Amino acid sequence: MTGDIVDSNSALIAKYLMDLGIKVNRKVTIEDDLDLLVAEIVHMSHTADVLIINGGLGPTTDDLTAEALALACQQPLVENPTAKQHLAQWCKQRGVALSAANLKQALLPESAQVVHNPLGSAVGFKVSLNQCTIICTPGVPSELEAMLTDSILTTISQQIGKTQQHQVKRLLTFGLGEAKLQQLISDQFADWPSEVSLGYRAASPMLEVKLIIKDTSHRPLMNGCFQQLKTLLGNHILTEITHQPPTMAELVLTLLKDKNQTITTAESCTGGLIASLITRIAGSSQAFEAGYVTYSNEIKHKAIGVKQQTLAQHGAVSEAVVREMALGAIQASGADYAIAVSGVAGPSGGSEEKPVGSVWIAWGTSENLKSRYFLIQGNREYFQNMVANRALDLIRRELLSSIETPFYMEK
Repeated sequence: MTGDIVDSNSALIAKYLMDLGIKVNRKVTIEDDLDLLVAEIVHMSHTADVLIINGGLGPTTDDLTAEALALACQQPLVENPTAKQHLAQWCKQRGVALSAANLKQALLPESAQVVHNPLGSAVGFKVSLNQCTIICTPGVPSELEAMLTDSILTTISQQIGKTQQHQVKRLLTFGLGEAKLQQLISDQFADWPSEVSLGYRAASPMLEVKLIIKDTSHRPLMNGCFQQLKTLLGNHILTEITHQPPTMAELVLTLLKDKNQTITTAESCTGGLIASLITRIAGSSQAFEAGYVTYSNEIKHKAIGVKQQTLAQHGAVSEAVVREMALGAIQASGADYAIAVSGVAGPSGGSEEKPVGSVWIAWGTSENLKSRYFLIQGNREYFQNMVANRALDLIRRELLSSIETPFYMEK
């Protein structure tokens, strides 16, 4: 309520419910005030089929959800044995003592049914009030999302989903912005049906495209539009989203594992970000054994064999250097594929010839190595993130044997 924290959880809940065709009619944010919470819970229970309460399940004195719900339902707070057992197991796994503060999280309204939390210490729970199903979830975003996909969405869908007509198809794309995509669609599909709405959600560096219908009888139209978009966008479409969208690194790793091949990285301006994106994924060792962060010219030469003459003649941010970085990383690691990047991340260090945002990317195998210059303007963090994902996308396209030219290669 002070502006220190942005409420992203309600957007996450709404997104998942929208994918099920379930409309959210009302979202309310309330400060940690017991009277306000009780009054709002009672009010919303008279107008909604399902009420999701997010946050306020922790061990501190300002976590008031269980107490407020107990008052709204006119029930006592009792120690729930399932919640207590969950807490004890959670503490045991982490080698910490079960404290009195933790035990507060086991005090639930008397009629509460526990909703499993696969990640955190606080269980969720649900009760019924005025014929409204009230589901309480923790405020930690990762815990909320895990619980939504684990059980809550199924519960809601079973209760009210069958009455919904609203349907959504979601596509994850990379390599073009909202304006570019809208212009392509406007140019190619002058007769786009009004029954199929388009929606966009920028989630840098990806762009999510939504096809939305409000009546299931329009499903054939939506499927037809979906096929038209697939033809128009080709490999700019990463996947159709059904659950949690994959990262670019996940897509690349899946393709490498399918081909039983490996990759290495040689990074300068991204400082190891590409390798980090890959190794965040469980099982990445099957396709990734080594990466090289070669920030200085001396280390480029010593670690992966970039010739000093090449560095002196062309400079670190050059096609010749980035190609030698890729080949040197392949030789040092024995990997099948390589990504190499060298650029000017900024905000200083640029020149007229190589302005801030300049980057050379090399990708491919030792027998078929490709390279390309890009100018990616933005702050340092944006630059590094975009370079890393663009490099991974180029490898993804290589692994798919794609022959199309991505839009970001257009002049």
